[in-house]
Amino acid sequence: MSAIALYARETAGFADRVAHAVEVLRDAAAGHPGGIVQSTSLGVEDMVVTDLLARHGLPIAIATLDTGKLHPQTLALIPAIEQRYGRTVEVFKPVAEAVIQFVARNGEDAMYQSIELRKACCGIRKLEPLARMLAGRSAWVTGLRREQSGARADVPFTEPDDQGRSKVNPLADWSWADVWHYVRTHDVPYNPLHDEFMPSIGCAPCTRAIAVGEDFRAGRWWWEESSKECGLHVKHEEEEDDPVVSMIGARP
Repeated sequence: MSAIALYARETAGFADRVAHAVEVLRDAAAGHPGGIVQSTSLGVEDMVVTDLLARHGLPIAIATLDTGKLHPQTLALIPAIEQRYGRTVEVFKPVAEAVIQFVARNGEDAMYQSIELRKACCGIRKLEPLARMLAGRSAWVTGLRREQSGARADVPFTEPDDQGRSKVNPLADWSWADVWHYVRTHDVPYNPLHDEFMPSIGCAPCTRAIAVGEDFRAGRWWWEESSKECGLHVKHEEEEDDPVVSMIGARP
C-alpha cells in the first residue's frame, strides 16, 4: 500500500496551514532577496516545500546534499524536480579527499563502530557541504515539523541559526496527514522508499524501515540510543563541545 493511501487525510484547518506556509515563504523571500535557499533532503516534507516554491513562483534557490551514500531512489528525485518544475537543483558533495582519507582510516562501515565516528562521517558528508551551501546566504528553508520528534517539538516558523542566518520552517505546524494530503492533492513526486515504511530517509547505511508505533525518526541510526540527529538541525549550544556540530558555521 502506498504512503498516500496510508497517511493522506484532510484535517480541520489544512487550507489555513497551507496558506500560512506560503505566507512564511513569501516573507522570507522578500526579506532575503537573492540570499535564501531551500536546503532539501529530498524527503517528502521537502518535496512539499519545493512544490510550494514552484507553484507560487517564489525566488528561493533549491539545493541538496549528495553525501555519496544516498539511496538511488533519493538521487532520482533531483532530475525529477528539474523536469517537473523547471528549477535547477544545486548539488553539494563532500570533499572527495576527505572521504577517501576517512574511509581509509576507519572503513566503509565506520558509522556502526561508535557515535563519534558516525558523527565524524556526518560532518564530512553533510555538515561541511552544508556550510558551503549556506556560505554567502542570509537565510535557509527546511521541511522541519514539530511532530517529527521530541527534539523538534518546539520548532518555530522562523528562527536564527548559530551563524545569524534566518532559518525558515514553513511546515512547522503541519501533521503527517497534512503532508500526504498535500502530496495527493497536487501529485507531488516523492521517494518511493516512503511506501516502504521509511518516513525519514537519510544515507542508505543509516536508514531502515520503522515498525508500527515507532517514532518517525526511529529508523535513523537505529543502533544508537542517542537523539536521532546528525547535526544539521542541532543548535550549537545544545552540543557546544561537539566540533562536528559546530562545522555548520564553517565558512570556506
